[in-house]
Amino acid sequence: QVQLVESGGGLVQAGGSLKLSCAASGGTFSSYAMGWFRQTPGKEREFVAAISRTGGSTYYADSVKGRFTISRDNAKKMVYLQMNSLKPEDTAVYYCAAGRSGGISIDMYEYGYWGQGTQVTVSS
Repeated sequence: QVQLVESGGGLVQAGGSLKLSCAASGGTFSSYAMGWFRQTPGKEREFVAAISRTGGSTYYADSVKGRFTISRDNAKKMVYLQMNSLKPEDTAVYYCAAGRSGGISIDMYEYGYWGQGTQVTVSS
């Protein structure tokens, strides 16, 4: 079983950047595909980005493609989300998740472990 803790959220102006971090403990980190999701009040959790177990494959939601970059460091048991050119519509609580299997998925139900979330607010 893996535990996940996100950090790095905050308030930023539109056009700015933030880097989210997710620290994992327990389990075998390198056996999990990892993902980032986000959620705003009253809406379903939304896929943002995912990365394969080795980091060799990544996948992004169209809304963040070209602006966000997901990466991981298996030695440090960390996954990151670099967010550039932020927009007010990126405002949400961002969650880190570990997949039930080793493959990349955009389906939140394929992820069995979740962090507590970190708030990202982008002002216009």
